[in-house]
Amino acid sequence: MKIMAVDFGDARTGLAVCDRTEFLASPVGVITEYHFDRTVQKVAYAVQEYDVKEVVVGYPRNMDGSVGERAKKCELFAEKLSELIDVPVKLWDERQTTVAAHGYLNETNTRGKKRKEVIDAVAATIILESYLAFRKNTTQN
Repeated sequence: MKIMAVDFGDARTGLAVCDRTEFLASPVGVITEYHFDRTVQKVAYAVQEYDVKEVVVGYPRNMDGSVGERAKKCELFAEKLSELIDVPVKLWDERQTTVAAHGYLNETNTRGKKRKEVIDAVAATIILESYLAFRKNTTQN
């Protein structure tokens, strides 16, 4: 089943999609949009364009597990997105994904403007890889 991960941000929202076998997660782009409702609409369009059957929205809980302002905004984003599409929308804990994305980009020596352009898509890919690993481990047990 094709699944899309969304790393929602106020200015840039990263997207990643896996193949139908749920083996490979790949970044598919970044939506640059400052308006909340337009961002939701653009992600809804991407869901249709990539023909995904489930959406996972990064849920940035605090390190102690509590829910802060950013997580609440992601909850609202997921709720609004689910009103526009006919596939399940789930929240997925994304603690440390941006830190991991920066680590990957450091390893590939991606700097400056290029880094800013791809960081959110890389973070979405990490979110999706984490979710796919969870699905694989829970279906095998």
